[in-house]
Amino acid sequence: MPAKKKAKTAKKKTAKKAKKKVVKKAAKKPVKKVKPKVKRKPNPAFMKPLQPDNALAAVIGSRPMPRTQVVKKIWDYIKARGLQDKTNRRMINADESMMAVFDGKRQVSMFEMTKLVNKHLK
Repeated sequence: MPAKKKAKTAKKKTAKKAKKKVVKKAAKKPVKKVKPKVKRKPNPAFMKPLQPDNALAAVIGSRPMPRTQVVKKIWDYIKARGLQDKTNRRMINADESMMAVFDGKRQVSMFEMTKLVNKHLK
């Protein structure tokens, strides 16, 4: 191959490489600044201690406690006594002390339970 042809093909190859490099540089996206995660403050309404009435006090105790702790204690009570329905796990079967909290209903759903429990907090 003559020297001129070799020089031309070498120039073409370097020109192609240079174009590829330019394209690669243009394809990079600008780096976005990531905001540091800020820990959320708890809602003060959830942390306010509430006094349970006598029916609810038979299940969770008579001390005032936040709404979140009330629900947690009720779930501890339900799991300790096996009150969750075996076939439909969303339903809670009431025993004698829970019937007073559930307004005399034999069975309530998890979502209905929280609504009924809120009636017994002051």
